[in-house]
Amino acid sequence: PPAPPAPPRRLQRGDRAIAGPSFVPSGASKACMVLESAPLPTHLLHYLLTLGVAALLSVVAFNTLSRPRDFLTACGVALTKVQRTAAEIERKTFHIAGLLVPTTHQFLLAIGFENIACVQICVVITVVGWTLDLLRVAFPGGVIARNWPLASLLRESERQRLTGGCYFSLGCTLTIAFSPPSIATVSMLFLILGDMSAAIIGVSFGGETCTMRLGRQGKKSLEGSLAMFAVCFATCCSVFLSVELREYPAFAGALAATLVELHEPFGINDNLTIPIISSLAMQWAFSRVAAFGA
Repeated sequence: PPAPPAPPRRLQRGDRAIAGPSFVPSGASKACMVLESAPLPTHLLHYLLTLGVAALLSVVAFNTLSRPRDFLTACGVALTKVQRTAAEIERKTFHIAGLLVPTTHQFLLAIGFENIACVQICVVITVVGWTLDLLRVAFPGGVIARNWPLASLLRESERQRLTGGCYFSLGCTLTIAFSPPSIATVSMLFLILGDMSAAIIGVSFGGETCTMRLGRQGKKSLEGSLAMFAVCFATCCSVFLSVELREYPAFAGALAATLVELHEPFGINDNLTIPIISSLAMQWAFSRVAAFGA
């Protein structure tokens, strides 16, 4: 008689990466195959460490250039945009430090922490950050405002209101709390890498191919939005490389992140809305993929 089928592999934490709150595995072969091919925390940790090292080396290489403006000109940046592009690169490259959030999250999961413990840590950090920033805004001449770290990188509009870092912290906390781990990681990468790409490409080449200005205040460009979509799509596909039909959730998540960055719905800071909305879009798309194969 034929040997009995092997029992299904017990799902691990990383397997839940593509099972959104609205998707309950039905046991169908296709859904199980998708679940089993989801990236585990150790894989995501290696991915993030590699990405972080590459980003750090790129920043170091750019900062060690003797004539960075000549380098930008050689890359095709117009002379009238070189100075602003260099300033934007300096400001946005600091955002690479945001990789510490998903990296720390996946590290804690890999060594055995439960996701709820990671959420609690994020909540504490977010509460402390918001408290300090509120005190900075409330007392402009106070000790906190005078000693605010990296004050030179603040936009003029951020000097009298909460910084983007507060919304980034809150967005990451909510995403980690309500999204499966690997989807949370990808949505945070959308914010860190996608938003950075949109800003740098938009400042460098915006308005050259399409003169139509986009966004709520007409400050966004088609070039920047296309760059963000491409980076987000490639990021999601590379993270879920072993998952079949990954292009569908990658497209949905990248499109959601790009549209949110472009229009800033309800006027809410996109550091908060990009990870939340893009993670919901990917969860919905992955549930559709699993239902299609059921």
